[in-house]
Amino acid sequence: MTDDVVTGDVQSIPFGINLSFCVKRWVTPELWAPLVRERLGLDLVQFSYDLADPMWPDAILDRHAAELRRQAQASGITVHSAFIGLAHYTFNQLLHPDHDVRDYAEQWLVRAYRFAALAGIARVGGPLGAIPARLDGTEAEALDAADYADLVARMHRLAEHAKAEGLAELYVEPTPMRREWPWTVAQARRMMDDVAGSAVPWRLCPDWGHGTFEPLYGPDHGAMEPWFRDLADVITAVHIQQTDFLLDRHWDFTVPGKVDPVAAATLLRRTGLAAAPVFLEVFYPFEHDSGSILTALEATSARLKQALA
Repeated sequence: MTDDVVTGDVQSIPFGINLSFCVKRWVTPELWAPLVRERLGLDLVQFSYDLADPMWPDAILDRHAAELRRQAQASGITVHSAFIGLAHYTFNQLLHPDHDVRDYAEQWLVRAYRFAALAGIARVGGPLGAIPARLDGTEAEALDAADYADLVARMHRLAEHAKAEGLAELYVEPTPMRREWPWTVAQARRMMDDVAGSAVPWRLCPDWGHGTFEPLYGPDHGAMEPWFRDLADVITAVHIQQTDFLLDRHWDFTVPGKVDPVAAATLLRRTGLAAAPVFLEVFYPFEHDSGSILTALEATSARLKQALA
């Protein structure tokens, strides 16, 4: 990863890309590493478990982990972290109403930690789970106390497993849904306080399209600034996307939206987060042609690199 550079009073913000754009396309390191390094001009990535299922047999996982480590080193790419991806996110994970399913989701993460360690990836994270919707469609303002206590207990256990694998950090990605946790700054602070002192530190990775979701938070809530200002001590990575604040779009920056890259960089520096790597996280329809995706990502990467430099 490129070292932080300070020019005058302006610190360069580390910038990379989440490999979400590779799903069902550039699915092996032999395919995505040259694209990241040569087409996009980046040397920092966040791996997605949409490209490797932790529940594959050990022999397959071990081979893929070894190849990921080898290709990244050969390409001069730092794999900063690994996130759970879209496929696993669709399940209710650690907050499923069936505790046996929660146990399985916990084991899924334990195996994700094992893969990361073998691949030379020091951090793993993502959203943790979702409670089911109610029959009448109303949504609670908070998790049931027993569900929350169970979640925190699992986080402490997971940290023990992460320590055994030699990982450095675990991430929670807040999402803009009442069925998930945390979805407010206060909830995120409480969770970080409740897992403080765990065997491996839990940290936050906020997403620009989550904290700006106006249907949940309202148009005057301050967007990302309260998240960054009030939680700066526990934020060590950030996701950026183009969005309209009406849905969690995950557009690239060739699409018109409300996120201005220069203003985003200014906010990160003002809130003391210039050292936290920022990862572009974009998703495309599977039927979208691959050539136009690469063209859009080249333009997007160039624009964000310039803004964050």
